[in-house]
Parts: sequence; C-alpha cells; structure tokens
Amino acid sequence: MSTSGKMIVTNRKALRDYSILEKFEAGIVLTGTEVKSLRNKGGNLSDSFARVVNGALWLHNFHISPYAFGNSQNHEPLATRKLLLHKHEIERLIGLQQQKGYTLIPLKLYFKGSLIKVEIGIGKGKAEYDKRDTIKKKEHDREMQKALKYKNR
Repeated sequence: MSTSGKMIVTNRKALRDYSILEKFEAGIVLTGTEVKSLRNKGGNLSDSFARVVNGALWLHNFHISPYAFGNSQNHEPLATRKLLLHKHEIERLIGLQQQKGYTLIPLKLYFKGSLIKVEIGIGKGKAEYDKRDTIKKKEHDREMQKALKYKNR
C-alpha cells in the first residue's frame, strides 16, 4: 500500500509506543467544515485510537480544530468518526483486537486524490526497555550513516 497522496497528519507517538504488526487503509466519514479544517493542517492524532463497535470501525479522540470561517453548524472537535473498511477487513480486525495486548492505532491521515484516507495499524504496546532498544538502534544507525558519509568524502 502506498501513501502517495499529500500527508495531513502523522502519529509519531504511535510508532514510539507500539510495534505495528499490520496496516490497513480506511476511508473516513467527515463533514465539510472538518475537511476544510484538515486542509489547513487542523488535525491531531496523538491520543486517538480505533475500536470496532457493532460491526463498524470508529475513530475516537481524533481532534479536528474548528474551522475558522465556519458558522453555527461548525463540527464538534472530538466527535467519534466512522471509518470505512470492507467487511472482511473489519472481521479480521475484530479477531486481532480480541487478542490480549493488541490495539488499533491511527498512524497517518492523508489525501488520496480528493479523498481523505486513514492508515490504521494493529499494534502491541512496547515495554519501556523496548523503547530504549529502539532509541539505541536509531542512534547506532545514525552513527553508521555518519561514518559512511565521512568515509566516502
């Protein structure tokens, strides 16, 4: 799956706190003022999560800033929003979500043509030592790249 569209929001906290096992691309049901606000970079995925309720996938705690030029029918910033997936994908998510320790996390929000898509990941929470190992590995890789760059001069 390629996210070739224009990136709106990423959830950097998710990759730090969870190891992602599988990713899905989902559509999202939005109103007009929500889309306009997202075009102005008015979204925040940091504390959001997804949950399957009555056979439908819902996105919780996704903050979309109120549209500056909206009227009295402006949207609710923290409203629960429906995600659109195929039925067989939702059934797979239900099976994975019921396993202990797995969570559905939105990773990024982006435009694909004129549509807004959400990348959902199935993640398992990292322990504190796993987070430290990830940081050490990144620093080691950065030092290796620096050494190779210096060597090739």
